[in-house]
Amino acid sequence: MTINVANSSGGDAIITLDERFDFGAVDQFRKSYESLKGLSKKTLVIDFSGTRYMDSSALGMLINARSFFNGDDVKIKIINTNDQIKKIFSISRFDTKFDIS
Repeated sequence: MTINVANSSGGDAIITLDERFDFGAVDQFRKSYESLKGLSKKTLVIDFSGTRYMDSSALGMLINARSFFNGDDVKIKIINTNDQIKKIFSISRFDTKFDIS
């Protein structure tokens, strides 16, 4: 399982997820967003372009990331979701908590 952290040309922090975003990614995902504490950028982009599967623990991980940055005024943007994952976000009303495209 590989989760990468990088910066975009526009200066946003980007976390790129692996093919599976599930309970097995908990520690690595947490370490990835915690490494960005004091984020000077105001947008954290989570890229799902390579992600084909996620389970309910992934929803919890995203909420935990949001809580982690709550006082820092960091916006979390979720990008490149496939139709199945987009549907999960819609059913769980994550589209009201995150900017999803």
